[in-house]
This record gives sequence, structure tokens and C-alpha cells, in this order.
Amino acid sequence: MTQLHIAVLMGGWSAEREVSLMSGNGVADALEARGHRVSRVELTRQVAVTLAELKPDVVFNALHGTPGEDGTVQGMLDLMGVPYTHSGLVTSVIAIDKQLTKQALVPHGVPMPGGRMVKSPELFERDPLPRPYVLKPVNEGSSVGVAIVTAEGNYGNPIAAEAKGPWQEFDELLAEPFIRGRELTTAVLGDQALGVTELKPKSGFYDYDSKYTDGLTEHVFPAQIADEVTEACKRIALDAHRLLGCKGASRSDFRWDDSQGIEGLFLLEVNTQPGMTPLSLVPEQARHLGISYGELVQRIVDEALGAAA
Repeated sequence: MTQLHIAVLMGGWSAEREVSLMSGNGVADALEARGHRVSRVELTRQVAVTLAELKPDVVFNALHGTPGEDGTVQGMLDLMGVPYTHSGLVTSVIAIDKQLTKQALVPHGVPMPGGRMVKSPELFERDPLPRPYVLKPVNEGSSVGVAIVTAEGNYGNPIAAEAKGPWQEFDELLAEPFIRGRELTTAVLGDQALGVTELKPKSGFYDYDSKYTDGLTEHVFPAQIADEVTEACKRIALDAHRLLGCKGASRSDFRWDDSQGIEGLFLLEVNTQPGMTPLSLVPEQARHLGISYGELVQRIVDEALGAAA
């Protein structure tokens, strides 16, 4: 195996900074264990200068959220001529935006929830959709800023301006119908859908704390669901990965209303730079298939270099 100088880019200033640091340090440890020279680089406004001085063979992009996952860092690295892992500029711009993702995928038959964008002040006058519905920022990951608005009026009816929620942080939100049922996720590595995990939060829904706090969510792999649903998740995840032009690893998140059979399955979003922490789902699914964490990281690096060749 060729020894490389790999810069692992992590941290940043998004709401997912701490997750990125966990991902990045895990990746760096694994690459060092495989004999590579690793530079751990925290994202700053001077990161281009830092990378120009380091002259790495490849950048492992372990950033989550903006500006590391939305095309900004990808564009910078493209201009610098430095190969990097995961998806490129155009794919990143589209996939970080849930509305653009729908516009790219739904015409190709990918089932996704309906909904519409709403200005936050409108919520204080009327509901944008019949309750229950979900409100979420259009370009945040890890369930940051997600609110489920129920018929019981848990935020007021209409939503009170002083109620704590994403409307206090974001000027505009995506409103979608709430899909009752089960949380499923499928990782794609290269051209292979790895499997389907069901996520069972111990309380509430699969929010940021449930994702990154040990013991708050049960991961069931393989998910105990009908074979046709498993195959549908894998097919849709792979289709979305290809249609969006994803590279390296991606992860597709689903909601499944099991009372509706296969018609109740909906893709919620595609994560182009999924977490690589000890609790993250891509390493977990890979491990179940006999792919070690170190091998997973190496495969992502190899694809990045292959794409740059």
C-alpha cells in the first residue's frame, strides 16, 4: 500500500462542529494506523494557506454542515487542484439543500415527502400544513433544528413567537407532512448499498442528542422489516447516490409508515459526508459486512484519488 500524506479536515463552525471533530480524529487515527502521514487540520478562514503549505496528496473531508458540506470547501479545493474525499461541488450544493434534492430526485421516481418552504413569521399566523407536520432548516444535518408540530399544539396554536424552536434561528423553514412509523437508514459505499438499519430512539424522535449520545438510540441491523422494504431502501439509496453524483460514502435516511406497506416508504435526505464517529451508522453497517473502520477509511481515500486520476 502506498504511503500518502493525508490532511484530515475537521471542526469548522457549523452546528455539527463537535461531531466533525470526533469523525476527523477517528479517521486520522485509522489512517495513521495504516502507515500514512496525517496532518490534522481544523477549518479556519485561513485553511487554504494551511493546505498550500502542507501540500497533502489528498484531503479527507471530515467536515459536517456548512461550509464543509455545501460546496464551499469543495470549490476551494477544486481551485487549488487538491484531490479530496466524498462528493464534489455540484453534488454538495444540491444534496445539502433538501428542496434542491427533491427537485433532482423526485422526477426520477424517488419517493420523497411533499411540503413547501415557509417564512418563519408566517408560522405565528397559521399552519403551513395540516397537523402533524415537521419543520426543519433546509440545509442543516444531524436533525439540527427539527420540530414536530402536533395537533396538541405543543408550540402553541398557532405557533407562539416566543416558543423555543427553529423559527427563532432560521428565517425560512421547510414544512413537510409528518410520516408516522419507523426510522430507517442505508449507507452506500462506492457502488454498493450496505444494508438497512432501523433506529429506535429510547424517547422522543431521532434528534441530535439521540444520534450522538451513547445509549439513547437502539440500532437494529439488519432491520427487522420485510425483504421488499429492505431491497427498496437499498435500491433508492443507490439510485439517489448515483443521480446526485455522490462519491465515497453517502447515507440515505428514510421514514417508513409500515401500515401503508411499500407505499409508505419515503426518502428524507441524502448525507454526502456522513458521520465517522464511534456511534455513526456508515462504519457500523460496514463492520457488519466485514469491512473494518480502517478499510472503510482507506476505500474512501482510494476512490478520491481514483476520481482525481
